[in-house]
Amino acid sequence: MSPAAVTLQVSLSPIDYPFARLILPHQLRQWAGQVADVLLVTDTHKVKMGRFAEGWEKHRGPLADLTAGLSAQYPNVRAVDVDFGPEATKRVSDRYFGGRPVPPKDLRGTPVYPYYWALDASPQDIVLHIDSDMMFGGGSQLWASEAVALFDAEPDMLFCSPLAGPPTRDGSLPGQPAAAPYGAKPNAFRFAGVSSRIFCLSKRRFAERIHEVKPRPLGIRGTARAVLQRNPRADMTENVLSEAMRHARMYRVDFLGTGPGMWSLHPPLRGEEFYAQLPTLISRIESGDVPDAQRGFYNIEDVFFDWSSARAARAARPWWIRLAVWATGNPHRGAPSAH
Repeated sequence: MSPAAVTLQVSLSPIDYPFARLILPHQLRQWAGQVADVLLVTDTHKVKMGRFAEGWEKHRGPLADLTAGLSAQYPNVRAVDVDFGPEATKRVSDRYFGGRPVPPKDLRGTPVYPYYWALDASPQDIVLHIDSDMMFGGGSQLWASEAVALFDAEPDMLFCSPLAGPPTRDGSLPGQPAAAPYGAKPNAFRFAGVSSRIFCLSKRRFAERIHEVKPRPLGIRGTARAVLQRNPRADMTENVLSEAMRHARMYRVDFLGTGPGMWSLHPPLRGEEFYAQLPTLISRIESGDVPDAQRGFYNIEDVFFDWSSARAARAARPWWIRLAVWATGNPHRGAPSAH
């Protein structure tokens, strides 16, 4: 089949290199052959402190070499840096934020402006955005085409995504209690919220139905985290997009697709043991060798990988980092369950 009229957009930053050097080639193996274009988008805005600043300078060069090498290997892959210049920021502000300034990062130090800049830079109307740590099983080369067809068939669908976690034997989704079955389709679910880690959208539909995204007040706990970590006082992208989607009376659909379909997994933690075992983990995901207890769950569970050492390292973080995380928790009570 011909590639679908879809741009795959992968968000990267230098701190991602320890896992991106293995996960990014995996992502291209799963996706590059079924989409028209691939943009490897590197964020160039460094936060002042916290885990999103660690290793930035050390890994900036190796990440650039990695993306340049993959661009040379795949004819439809292009590596670009996020443009923070005045013309680009004005264009993104006018197109998505009603002319208001767009924060570079949110209260945690994760991207805001780079997500919207990457959407604007994508050649196709339909864009599949994924973060650089997302992994994919099933391997269907039809999923992107099926997403295009679903947008044509469902005018009130704003986002869609591959199935959250490997499919269960009975078609349930135990790891996503907010999911509702989507029609009569097997392994398809409807959501009221969206995750910023992975989403597929039509830019045309977004412009027609959303018009602009609006900031949300953080509240005391969210503001405390932003101040403690010296980040912008801006809400998380997934909260803002989820509220905009609900306000427009639209929804997101996660679906497996035909045949083996496509499903996603996300590593909730990091660590040297994870990096060492990542090649084996990727190989098992690509071959579908996952424990039954992992099925239906989006985050990689302990039955699939032992996170004990990563949890111990997290517990040993400096007190001020732990305080900053505690200070926010979920900065909006009742925020939507995404992934």
